[in-house]
Amino acid sequence: MSYYNLTAEQLMNIRTLGELKASGYQPRPVKEELRANLIQKIKQGVEVFPGIWGYEETVIPDLERAVLSRHNINLLGLRGQAKTRLARQMVELLDPLIPIIEGSELNDDPLLPISSQGREVVSSMGDKTPVAWLPRENRYTEKLATPDVSIADLIGDVDPIKAASLKLPYSDPKVIHYGLVPRSHRGIFVINELPDLQARIQVALFNILQEGDIQIRGFKLRLPLDIQFIFTANPEDYTNRGSIVTPLKDRIDSQVITHYPKSLEISKKITQQEARLKEEQKGKVLMNAIAEDLVEQIAIEARDSEYVDEKSGVSARLTISAYENLWSAAERRALRDSDHETAIRISDFVGVIPAITGKVELVYEGEQEGAGIVAYNLIGKAIRSQFLNFFPNPEDFRKKKEESPFKKITDYFGDGHTIDLFHDDPDSKYQSKLKQVPGLMALVKKYQPDAADQDRFFLMEFALHGLAEYSLLSKNPLVSGLQFKDLLSGMFTMPDLEDDDFDEL
Repeated sequence: MSYYNLTAEQLMNIRTLGELKASGYQPRPVKEELRANLIQKIKQGVEVFPGIWGYEETVIPDLERAVLSRHNINLLGLRGQAKTRLARQMVELLDPLIPIIEGSELNDDPLLPISSQGREVVSSMGDKTPVAWLPRENRYTEKLATPDVSIADLIGDVDPIKAASLKLPYSDPKVIHYGLVPRSHRGIFVINELPDLQARIQVALFNILQEGDIQIRGFKLRLPLDIQFIFTANPEDYTNRGSIVTPLKDRIDSQVITHYPKSLEISKKITQQEARLKEEQKGKVLMNAIAEDLVEQIAIEARDSEYVDEKSGVSARLTISAYENLWSAAERRALRDSDHETAIRISDFVGVIPAITGKVELVYEGEQEGAGIVAYNLIGKAIRSQFLNFFPNPEDFRKKKEESPFKKITDYFGDGHTIDLFHDDPDSKYQSKLKQVPGLMALVKKYQPDAADQDRFFLMEFALHGLAEYSLLSKNPLVSGLQFKDLLSGMFTMPDLEDDDFDEL
């Protein structure tokens, strides 16, 4: 039911202004509409912004307060913090249908037309004015702010072609071609990355935000536009590319600050919701929770890395792409080996590197290291951080006299043995190589006794990587895999890593 107690089917049967008046319809501003529908959802306990995780106690309450206050809103936050998604979900707070004068280019309300065309139609046809119904999804307009956006794009301009075709002088308001803002009348208008909009274009928004009207090429127009404005901005833009001019910032009523997930579990929930996986992938690859946690840990490490520009941020899209690539790395191996299914491996994280290199902004030192090496090291740091959730801290046994639980493993490599794990090793060969390391299976059984059979080999490889990160073993990249050996011997054979080496992994 709509707010005037008519079903969508009943509304669609109303085809004239006279019928609309008889239905009891009364116009209301879009901000009042959003407010009323939000109040109804809150009272009914309906989730207002579904699929947005981690904002339940922070961003969403701020956003709801802004809507209740009938404010224009700026969503401020780093990349990948769901700003645009929040703006798009505001559409669900609009009424399912609203009446407009049929053919109106400014979504004129039949009872309160604002365009000269709309007023002329109502004046000439009266109660016979044809009425059409505009669905909520057509009341949302989004514009990405770029330096080439013009006043004509947003507000409008005189259209010489229209003037010529209609044989009208430029002084006639009918020759105006309206921009995106007037065409968003009675709807939601979103400008993404507001600071990228040139200052002189931002100035053109002053009157719209404060008085709700526009001016075009000296025409004496007063269009009392009814628009809910939502802006998005990245704080990095304030210094690197542009800024929001102070008078415009002053006219935006509420600024809602977004943030990255505050826990690994929330981050994982977002990643798994957004990742685009095929059912055939899910049927071929056996994923485990440890690998999923490692994907999220990579983003956490990147946000704290000295090589990554913290002002730029690390988008949630990094973990989504990384998660998809991790599945694909295992799927590719299964396809090459003609296996019906395969379990995920730590070595599959080599497929995650391309998802990292394109999504982090490096500082000067990071550029000197190279994007591939930085990504490789971030994976290593993630393994080091997560290692302590499953095995004892190797640092605890360096100074203590008690025997390290890793001694059998390190002694094996200390005796000159090596193990080469190739990315495309069939499962049987991969497992055989891990089994030959004394004490490795026993370590997993002792500290992770409840691990599923399919996860034990993952944990065995995880232990080797962790010991390498804690400098008890040496881990060296091969052309198509990794080699584990004794740390001391590894120091004398350590290859010079170049960024191009990671393209071959």
